[in-house]
Amino acid sequence: MCLIFWVSIIGVFYAYLGYPLSLMVIGVFRQRRVKKTPIEPSVAIIITAYNEEKRIEAKILNTLKLDYPRDRLEIIVASDGSTDRTNDIVRHYVQQEGVKLLAFDKRRGKEFAQKDAVASAKGDVLVFTDVATQLRASGLREIVSNFSDPSVGCVSSEDRLERSDGQTAGEGFYVRYEMMLRRLETRAHSLVGLSGSFFAARKEVCSDFSADMQSDFKTLLNSIRLGLRGVSDVDALGYYLDVADQKKELERKIRTIIRGLTVFFQHLELLNVFRYGLFSYQLFCHKLLRWLVPLFLFTALMSNLVLAFGSGAYFIIFLMQVMFYALAAITLLKKDPPNHLLLKIPGYFLSVNLAIAIAWWRYLSGYRVLMWTPSER
Repeated sequence: MCLIFWVSIIGVFYAYLGYPLSLMVIGVFRQRRVKKTPIEPSVAIIITAYNEEKRIEAKILNTLKLDYPRDRLEIIVASDGSTDRTNDIVRHYVQQEGVKLLAFDKRRGKEFAQKDAVASAKGDVLVFTDVATQLRASGLREIVSNFSDPSVGCVSSEDRLERSDGQTAGEGFYVRYEMMLRRLETRAHSLVGLSGSFFAARKEVCSDFSADMQSDFKTLLNSIRLGLRGVSDVDALGYYLDVADQKKELERKIRTIIRGLTVFFQHLELLNVFRYGLFSYQLFCHKLLRWLVPLFLFTALMSNLVLAFGSGAYFIIFLMQVMFYALAAITLLKKDPPNHLLLKIPGYFLSVNLAIAIAWWRYLSGYRVLMWTPSER
């Protein structure tokens, strides 16, 4: 029982702390710098929208302000069966600014819309961005300049989470952690995931999109299979607001994880360390090990309960676990969540791992996510 407890505890800590520390060590001996220089390839920006009448105009105006030659830039809005005024708003910019509208009559899912947009795009570099994400004027030049490095197949932006009240969210802390991890992965070898809200890729790696698989994760794995890598650019920033309804955000997390599991289990060959080397280790730690944390948390708690009956030290550890989960639960259930960051983090940690556990249950039950609904922000 002691072995189960300590293996579980080590599994949790390695997923969140050990893996980043190992990347730091690897980075000391091996640094893969990105040979980033200004270039101007032909670019297609793909904006996928579903019933976005409230935000689509602001997104188009933000895109039109990007500092990039218009004769090298194509803007495509893929409207996935929108039933509100989204298409009418976009058509105004089709006439005035040359924006291209792909208005699909039937809603099929984000990745299907992106797949058709990819087939329609003329650019050598494809940039995918969500309606809710705002970019700096220099953002496009920054992310595209990474493709001057022939080893780069795709590039992720760095996320910046904003809140209208100026407070820091638990998710905001998590986003900063993820951005730190991406910088370490870039320096050591390659990213394991891209920001779905703003990422770029060579057109040849944007293939095999399907409704039940995340296009960002799929694009990254396609790059690896072609002998390329994914990198993060600290100067290519995507700004988006925190979600308006945290309860709905839990369901969004569950859907995202199910889609991630779907991609992962269809590309298990990438865990072959003899063929893919360091990336196999990165994929295992960043994805699978992280997704196993709910199991580690459960076995740690149950084994600790058994051990607590025969040891004062284990009894104290058990009480600490119970207090942590109680604090996290109170934070999640309170109508007005606490403002202190140290109180928000346990709640966010619990919600993330609750989402992972539910996602595993649904995935193993055969459930797949085909449709996507944007979060209210």
